[in-house]
Formats: sequence, C-alpha cells, structure tokens
Amino acid sequence: MDRDLGELRLLNVRYKWTNEASEFTPWLAEEENLSKLGSELGLELELENTEVSVGPYSADILAKDISNGKYVVIENQLEKTDHDHLGKAITYASVLDATAIVWIASDFTDEHKKALDWLNDHTSEEISFYGVIIELWQIDESKPAIRFNVVSKPVYIARQIKVPDNLTETRKLQLEFWTKFRDRLAKCKEIPNVQTPRPQYWYDVSLGKAGINLSNIANTYDNKIGVRVYK
Repeated sequence: MDRDLGELRLLNVRYKWTNEASEFTPWLAEEENLSKLGSELGLELELENTEVSVGPYSADILAKDISNGKYVVIENQLEKTDHDHLGKAITYASVLDATAIVWIASDFTDEHKKALDWLNDHTSEEISFYGVIIELWQIDESKPAIRFNVVSKPVYIARQIKVPDNLTETRKLQLEFWTKFRDRLAKCKEIPNVQTPRPQYWYDVSLGKAGINLSNIANTYDNKIGVRVYK
C-alpha cells in the first residue's frame, strides 16, 4: 500500500447519528443540510416543519420546493429500506398533498429501488419519487464526510406528455416548445432535475441552489425569447 495515500472507508451512519428521530431528522432539517440534499436531487428545498402529524403517525420532514411551491415529503431511515416506510411515505404524501417523496435510508434493497423506478415510470408527472442512500465516508482518521447517493429519481424524458383536447393553437405550440426544451436539458445532464412542461409562456429551471431560479420566456405575441433570473 502507498503510504502517501490515505485509506477511504465507509462508516456506519450510526457513528454520527444514533437516533433517527432525535438526531438525524433535526440535522437534515437544518438549512445547509436540506439545501445540500436538494442540490443532489435538483430541487430547491425549504423547510416547512418536522414531525408533521398525519393521523396517528407523523412525517419526518415536510419541505417545499420553492421553484414551484409544491410540498415534498421526506421519510428517513437509518437502516435498510422496508415496506413499512414506503407505505407511510405514500400515505403522508397523499394526506399532505405533496408532489414529491424523498425516501432516505442507509441501504436500499433491489426490490425497493425497482419499486421507486416503477412508480416514476407508471405514475403522472405530477408526482415524483426519489431514493437516497445516506453515506458517511472517512479518510484515515479525518472527520467523516456526508454523501447523498441518489439511487432512484424520475427520468422525465421517458414520460409521455398528455395533451388536453381543449388547448388553443398557441397553447399547443407552447407545450410543444417547452417539451423539446425540457428534453434537451435532460439529455445534456447539466441540470440535475427538470420540471414538467406546461402550455404557458414561461418555463422555470432549478439550479439546485436555494434562492436562485431561472425563468425562461417564450413570448408568442412579440415573438421574443429570453431568460429572467430570480434571487
């Protein structure tokens, strides 16, 4: 072994957090950590609340994707995934009217990863599912480093856009334009996540950083296109 190089090793996540509810969830809810998770997912996450009551149960974290104002449910596990947490996450999302579910665990079974992939492929673009492995890495005796390893997320380019029958010609043109725009973004892989195209004159792009948003404009009335930056 080269003595000039350190040894990289994967630690058990309970080295840092011994309790999910009292340690990991409050840690993830901090602005810096939630923003880092959002960056990996291509979402601009802002905390709404933790331990949100849903009947006799509670959702670990309820966040909002500030790029579109929609709710995101985050379900945490400091262990391997199980059916119970998947069922709860879907229940929480339905009750809280969330459009995205983020399932975080220390390990994902092949079956649960395939379940999320299947849900992304067979459900509406209005709901998205993300699977994330929380990893803790260390070089020799250095401080541990956190990695959010995204193992499942929507592949929007594979989804079909359903065109309503009552759209005007202008709306149809807008939807066609933004659909092609979205597909090009997805192919270049520079943007980690892209939103669903809609029949409107604007299309927002999340940069994965809270507080910064690009709004692309296609003005069919003046025949102009442009980009606006919001902070």
